[in-house]
Amino acid sequence: MRFTSPRSYAAHPAVPSDASARPTASDSDAARPRYLTNDEAAALLRLSPRTLEKQRVLGGGPRFRKFGRRVMYAVTDLEAWADARSFEATFDPDYVSRHETSR
Repeated sequence: MRFTSPRSYAAHPAVPSDASARPTASDSDAARPRYLTNDEAAALLRLSPRTLEKQRVLGGGPRFRKFGRRVMYAVTDLEAWADARSFEATFDPDYVSRHETSR
């Protein structure tokens, strides 16, 4: 078996060699999801990268994908996770009903 050096990404036919062949902002986002690394996802959410690492282990964080050993987050999953955590007030809406019965 003969060892051959791997081709560089620029020489790979699946990677466009010029900017005109790259997808533009007008292309459908749903057709090609954009993935971010742990550090990029943390920056987008304004969290510590360590927070995302802990949430992957303990649960409760955004959905992620594993490509080999690499952990990646789809931008759409990050936005959906953040949207699910939006609130209009900081109080607990059930607080009043729980404390009215004790009076």
